[in-house]
Amino acid sequence: MRVWRCKVPANRETGLLPLADWPLAERRQIVGVFTDIDDTLTSHGAITPDALQALADLKAAGLIVIAITGRPVGWGQPFAASWPVDALVAENGAVALVPQTVFGQNGLQPLSNIARPLSKLYQQDAATRAKNHAAMQVVAEQVLSKVPSARLSNDKGGRETDLAFDYAEFNQQPPEDVQRVLTLLEQAGMHTTISSIHIHGCFGDFNKWMGACWIARELLGRDLASEIDRWAFVGDSGNDQVMFQHFTHSFGVANVRRFAQQLTHLPRYITPSERGAGFAEVARAITG
Repeated sequence: MRVWRCKVPANRETGLLPLADWPLAERRQIVGVFTDIDDTLTSHGAITPDALQALADLKAAGLIVIAITGRPVGWGQPFAASWPVDALVAENGAVALVPQTVFGQNGLQPLSNIARPLSKLYQQDAATRAKNHAAMQVVAEQVLSKVPSARLSNDKGGRETDLAFDYAEFNQQPPEDVQRVLTLLEQAGMHTTISSIHIHGCFGDFNKWMGACWIARELLGRDLASEIDRWAFVGDSGNDQVMFQHFTHSFGVANVRRFAQQLTHLPRYITPSERGAGFAEVARAITG
């Protein structure tokens, strides 16, 4: 199994400063943007038009744009093939979808919104994935039998490297049951994270920060930690806080306030607007 490790930059004070407080000189140094998807680019499961245009505007300005999500790789395939992004990292960093057209003799090539064939990259080898998949099915059965309110996420068919339980998308689960699910996953030896809608468990030390470091090295040949002052991240919930912790330029769309009391690491800045409109505000701050 190959899992990239990435040096952790020193912690920086964060605290939901207004987006307008982001210094202009720092904005001009940005070369790339990582972004969450659910409730950051999307509203009610669909990308908002302003967020889609913002992705295109960032690409037109010459920036690298990478979406990173806890959603399954199968779910992400149509978006990676059509959105103006350089890659889509799924399952909290375990697997990535890369449009094949980004590869060429001269490095990254211009992208369009036309559907493109995809390459799939993994952090774990095939044998490890198969072993873990079998173990995850056992854990899933245990959780469903012990927590009657637990439900696997509706997107489970496209998942390859983790389990996801729906606590707030189509299934409204009480907080005490959310904690019971987390405890059972951790007792089974799984690494856990929680997004705005799902509880995640995986065998492997995967999170969005490690996934971001991995894809930057794998795809771009860049050491993300050593140039972190030149990158931005936009997110909204618990499984984004590892990114809020490590990115100098971290942004929460306004709906992050719902989770603020639960987060150990807050985004440094917060947008005036929620979801896709907030992401578009960050993009304009960079390109405007």
